[in-house]
Amino acid sequence: MAVLSLPKWNMSIGTNQPLMIIAGINVIEDLELARLTARTLKDATKKLGLPYIFKASFDKANRSSIHSYRGPGLEAGLEILRAIKAEFDVPICTDIHEIDQAEAIASVADLVQIPAFLCRQTDLVIATAKATQAAGGLLHVKKGQFLAPWDCRNILDKIKEAVGVDMTILCERGASFGYNNLVVDMLGIEEMQNLGAPVTMDATHAVQLPGANPKSNGASTGGRRSGVPILAKAAVAAGVDGVFLEFHPDPDRALCDGPSCLPLDSAKDLLKTLQAIHAVR
Repeated sequence: MAVLSLPKWNMSIGTNQPLMIIAGINVIEDLELARLTARTLKDATKKLGLPYIFKASFDKANRSSIHSYRGPGLEAGLEILRAIKAEFDVPICTDIHEIDQAEAIASVADLVQIPAFLCRQTDLVIATAKATQAAGGLLHVKKGQFLAPWDCRNILDKIKEAVGVDMTILCERGASFGYNNLVVDMLGIEEMQNLGAPVTMDATHAVQLPGANPKSNGASTGGRRSGVPILAKAAVAAGVDGVFLEFHPDPDRALCDGPSCLPLDSAKDLLKTLQAIHAVR
């Protein structure tokens, strides 16, 4: 399996590398929330000696309802991410949704994320790969809920053919399992690693119940927050190279996907446990 690096940050992911932590907030609500989350997670990962990338979305384009909160948008969102990057000296991960966003996002984000529902959009994937490689970053591609692990070979092949190098981290986030439910097959982690890419586990979105939040009568996504630590720990034990987690100081008041995110004050203990499991494995 390949080892991928962000030389600017002295950070690598893959075989025999430290467990990478990609964590933050689901979507930017304001600068102060982003600052609080980045400070808390940077402190926790620094004490544990874990490589850390701050994650926040500037737009949540895939929403159940047109009335769902989406975020501040590209311009305002990237301004906040630049501020977080400068203040806390951390690499940034954020999503891309449209081809013409590629260069602007790659100029700020060190890890550019392709959302699960867009992982087979060839023009978007290739444009993002080219812009990200030119800026010295890496791609984080969420495996679509509709794909088998081995189907990710086509994603890796098209990216390498477009840019000539391996630069892709694959992300497991569950597969559709009937209506309003997802299930995670831990055997898929090794299957994707066997394709030659490092693999992360998005334990946050894997506990979603799509379109099944009773508080909104199905106009937003539900979730099983208590399952996030279970999936994260299981994935690390199964050999995953990194974990993707979302936190909020008050998850029940989060503007987006609150049922699936963890309380921010739980981060330190969970990360310590994940590091211990990784060391034993």
